Amino acid sequence: MTKDQNDSPNQNEKRRRGSGVTIAYETLKQEILNLTLTPGSPIDEGGLAKRFNMSRTPIREALVRLSSDGLVVALKNHATIVAPIDYLELSQFFEALTLMYRVTTRLAAEHHTSEELISIRELQDAYADAVAAKDVDRMILTNLDFHVAIAKAGKNRYYTELFTKLLNEGRRLLRLYYSSFNYALPTLYLDEHEEMIHAISARDTERADKIALVHANQIVNQIREYISKDRRSTHSINL
Repeated sequence: MTKDQNDSPNQNEKRRRGSGVTIAYETLKQEILNLTLTPGSPIDEGGLAKRFNMSRTPIREALVRLSSDGLVVALKNHATIVAPIDYLELSQFFEALTLMYRVTTRLAAEHHTSEELISIRELQDAYADAVAAKDVDRMILTNLDFHVAIAKAGKNRYYTELFTKLLNEGRRLLRLYYSSFNYALPTLYLDEHEEMIHAISARDTERADKIALVHANQIVNQIREYISKDRRSTHSINL
């Protein structure tokens, strides 16, 4: 008998359920990060079960995983909602994000290898292509990969893990950032990436630190301005 023929019905059921959990989790994760599912909106388990043509059990397991990612929140009344963006904690988030931009870029200038520099340049090229195409999904993902590659070149696993977590948490904010330019990102901000690469390549730690700070500040200020303008125009945002 083959391995599949030896599988019991329970094993097959677990495999199918596991596959269903993964499909639901990955689909909902992308929809949350892409703002297709808006912050604070309710999650309907029954509706999701019908949509994915599966029972509520794998849906609930997918929601547990999304909750551990900080993307959904279970309320006391047993309802589940898409995680809101907490304006009160944004200053702390931006502070941590800015610090990670600086320290990882600085360390990359000090510790990078030639192979890592090639990879960073390739990711910058991919990012530039995404910007030219106004492909916001690729812009967000390649930007994340670009900065994670810089962090890895800095050779500090803890900083890399923290920065990756912050960049992932900030993907919804970064979508707001790009939308503030109507997805036509000014070349000035592409140039900042190029300056980072030049500073890293030259092993100029002070310059790397400085340009990372400039880069972080313009992103933070643009997002803050966009949110403030949007809140003034709508008076109330469900975020």
